[in-house]
Amino acid sequence: MSKLLIDVVIFLASALVTVPVAVRLGFGAVLGYLLAGVLIGPWALELVTGVDAILHFSELGIVLMMFVIGLEMRIDALWAMRRTIFGYGAMQMAVCTAALLCIFVVLGLPWRIALTGGLALSLSSTAMVMFELQERKLMDTPTGRAGFGILLFQDMAAIPLIALLPLLGPSVPMPAAEPGWLVALKALAMLGAIALAGRYLLHIVLRLIRSTGVPEIFTAFALLWIIGIALLMQSVHLSMSLGAFIAGVLLADSDYRHEVEVDMAPFKGLLLGLFFIAVGMSMDFSVLTREPLRVAVLVVALVSIKAIAQGFLANRFQVPAPQRIYFAILLSQGGEFAFVVMAASLAARVIDQRQASLVTLVVALSMVSTPLLLLVHRRLFGVHGLSGTN
Repeated sequence: MSKLLIDVVIFLASALVTVPVAVRLGFGAVLGYLLAGVLIGPWALELVTGVDAILHFSELGIVLMMFVIGLEMRIDALWAMRRTIFGYGAMQMAVCTAALLCIFVVLGLPWRIALTGGLALSLSSTAMVMFELQERKLMDTPTGRAGFGILLFQDMAAIPLIALLPLLGPSVPMPAAEPGWLVALKALAMLGAIALAGRYLLHIVLRLIRSTGVPEIFTAFALLWIIGIALLMQSVHLSMSLGAFIAGVLLADSDYRHEVEVDMAPFKGLLLGLFFIAVGMSMDFSVLTREPLRVAVLVVALVSIKAIAQGFLANRFQVPAPQRIYFAILLSQGGEFAFVVMAASLAARVIDQRQASLVTLVVALSMVSTPLLLLVHRRLFGVHGLSGTN
C-alpha cells in the first residue's frame, strides 16, 4: 500500500511540475504528461517501475473518454455517421497500411513483418486525437466528425487485425483456436445482449439507484456500467474503448446523462493524464542509443507518410480546405493499439523482442511529435488554420 501511495504522489507531483510549464511554453498538456513519464521512468530518474501494469490501468482514461463521447451520440446520429465510420475509416486504414507496407518492403523487411508493421502503425492514437479535438471544441466540425469516425472504425478493426497475426507467424503446432465465424458470432451476441440490457433495464436501475438519494452510489453504478461493459466487450475480443462508447450511447437518451457526464469528468482527465505519463515511461531509450539513425528515420517516415496520406484523403473526407493540414497532423502518429498489436505479434512469433521494442519506441516518439507539430501549425497559421469549422 505504501509503495502504491508513493507512486501516486510521484505521478501527481511530476504532472504538477511539467504540465503547467509545457502549457505555459505553448506545447500543450499532452507533451507535459509525456515528459513527466520520461523523467520519472526507468530511463531517467527511475522513480517508478512496473510500466506495463501502469499502462494497462491507465487505459481506463481512454475508456472514460470514449464513454463521455458516447453520451453525446444518439443512436440515430450514429447511424447517420455510418458512411464516415465505415467509408472513411476503411479508406484511411487501407491507404496508410499500403503506403507503410511499401516503404517497409523497400527497406528490406520481410513481407510478414512489413504487413504487421503497416497494419499496426496505420492506427492513430484515440487518446491524443480525441483529447485535442475536445480541447479545441472541434468535435462537431467536419474535421472532428471525420477524425472520430476513423478512430471508431480502427477500434472495430480489432478482431480481424488480431486474428490475422497468427497467420503471419511461422508454421508451428498451435493449440486449436476458435474459428473466426464463432468469434464473430460471440461478438454479435454480446452486442445484442448489451443493447437489450441498455434498452430495457438500464433506465429502471438508474431510477432505483437515484431514489436512494446517495450520490456516491450513483457514481459507483455509473463506473460499474462503464467498466463492466468495456470488460464484456474485451472478453469477445473487441476493444474496451468501443465497449465504453456503446455504454455511453445507451445512456445518451437518459435523463441522467448530464449528471453522469459531470461525475465522470474528473476521473477521465486524471486517468488520461496517467495514460500519457505511462506512454512516456514506456519509451525504451536503449533502442535509441543503439540505433539512433534507424529510429529517427522510422519516426520521420511514419509521421510523414501518414500525414501525406491523411492530407490526400482530407478532400474525400469533406474536411474544409483551411483545416486539411491540421487534420493531416492530427492523425499522423501511431496509436496506443499498436502496443497491443506488437504484444500479439511477439506471441505469434511474427516479430522478435528487438523489433517489438523498436516499433514501440517509434510509436511513442511519433506521439511526442504530434503536439510539437500542432504547435508549429498554430505558430504558422494561427486561428486561420482552424477556420471554416461549420
